[in-house]
Amino acid sequence: MSTAIDNFTKNLHDNLEAVEERVKSLKASIQSAPKKTQIEIESQLEEAKTKLDAKKQEFDEYRAKLKTQFEEKESEVKSHVEEWKTSRKVKKLEHRADKAENHAATATFLAIATIEEAEKATLEAIAARLDAEAAAVTTKK
Repeated sequence: MSTAIDNFTKNLHDNLEAVEERVKSLKASIQSAPKKTQIEIESQLEEAKTKLDAKKQEFDEYRAKLKTQFEEKESEVKSHVEEWKTSRKVKKLEHRADKAENHAATATFLAIATIEEAEKATLEAIAARLDAEAAAVTTKK
């Protein structure tokens, strides 16, 4: 394999490992949530909100970039690619490969952002359920 492909697949592998670690962290957080107090949940939720707020602009940029990449890809006609291959237009094909690699990296980063948003949403749901249960106990007395 070429060095470019080796580098791309290594970066993709590293990014996917980061996604896997975030998913494991979210899973552990969800599994431990029922054992936590309302204060612990709210503290964890505030921490998640703070992290998301700090990264919000970055995540929005990834979403916009992904949309632009998708639109570019849609406009890239397959016949052009075939013509580039036949004509050996290496620069155009390399540019296309660079864009495809960048698209894959952006999609992976967006997956990480989505996991972080899912963690926040999960914590909000747990906090809301704890509020409802606390209110139900109070009204039964």
